[in-house]
Amino acid sequence: MEQLTPLRRFGALFALALGGFAVGLTEFVVMGLLPDIARDLLPEQYATDREAAIARTGWLISAYALGVVAGAPTIAALTARVQRKPLVLGLLGLFVVGTAASALAPSFEWALLARFIGGIPHGAYFGAAGLLASRLLGPGAHAKGFSLVIAGLTVSNVVGVPAITYLGQATDWRVAYLAVAAAFALTLFAVLAIVPPVTSTVIGSPRAELGSLRSGQVWLTALAAAIGFSAFMAIYTYAAPMTTSVAGLSESAVPWVLATAGLGMTVGNVLGGYSADRDLPRSMTGGFVALLLAGAVFWVIARNPVGLFVGVFLVSACGLFLAPALQARLIQVAPGALLMGAALSQSAMNTANSLGAWLGGLVIAGGFGYLSPAVVAVVLSAVGLGLTVFTFNSQKNNGRVGHQAYESVQ
Repeated sequence: MEQLTPLRRFGALFALALGGFAVGLTEFVVMGLLPDIARDLLPEQYATDREAAIARTGWLISAYALGVVAGAPTIAALTARVQRKPLVLGLLGLFVVGTAASALAPSFEWALLARFIGGIPHGAYFGAAGLLASRLLGPGAHAKGFSLVIAGLTVSNVVGVPAITYLGQATDWRVAYLAVAAAFALTLFAVLAIVPPVTSTVIGSPRAELGSLRSGQVWLTALAAAIGFSAFMAIYTYAAPMTTSVAGLSESAVPWVLATAGLGMTVGNVLGGYSADRDLPRSMTGGFVALLLAGAVFWVIARNPVGLFVGVFLVSACGLFLAPALQARLIQVAPGALLMGAALSQSAMNTANSLGAWLGGLVIAGGFGYLSPAVVAVVLSAVGLGLTVFTFNSQKNNGRVGHQAYESVQ
């Protein structure tokens, strides 16, 4: 790799983080625009049964998440020997296509397909861009590289998601997603122009990456992440109708609720990374207990505006507190398959996105009200906690429990 000036290195790292920012936009903007999308794509159902139409529109979140689940491990295995910069560019190109297709979809069914395609590069991007950023930072900076790319996503939830949500409400949800597609296109050109080619040998092979899938601990941890983290998504997915129909606020308050959620995510992510480095098992079990309690508190206090903001912050902070620990654990139990470990983490989290959105929409469509996903969140947190306790207890005898310090790649 060529020698880089400090300015060139900063620009290259910023370009990779910008991709994480755009990923945060495409993944989370839909939450704040569910009523707008339902009104446009499902007009007849929206006119007769607004709750059912919004719940059905939540399938768009599930479709994206399923794309992540399918794409992350597949791309990780097939591209184990591909140099990281060309891989990142290809993934960004697929993001542009999927996001633009979502904005231009003529029907709900086409939008579902476009969202699925848009989700395929998600997990692999964080793995490949994180490894590329680590290489740019130099030896010993592995965790920092991943952290920098993920930081783009957390910042997008504080600033970008509320801004694009407001844009969509003021104009049209399709305009919002065209803006997200433009963010991916900008990232693609920035990576192409600024990020230098990395010619070092790529460590990894399809056999090693796929071999990690034989580990029972990998699947137990992925299951705990998929079920437990879906508690957060069951609530966050329906933040917009909760804001207007439960707390009685106007649509203009939705971006502020999402910004509050973004702040909670940022705080939780930072604290979770620190905690996971110190004691991984305690961080995971404590995180699930906290998320369970946050879901219960949310159900009690979210009926008024102040309670809604406090509850959203708590649930978001507790949900993202778990993210670094879950990713650390997945990479820990998949040694020798770094890209697959990072990809499986994203697959598990997006399985959670899909499951949380689906179960939350199920109880809403069943007539239990917009606040009912909080009850679902409590149950899912309890299941995630049980699985976490089981996975660590089942591994105690072989001396590989993750009490050691870990270079977190949140």
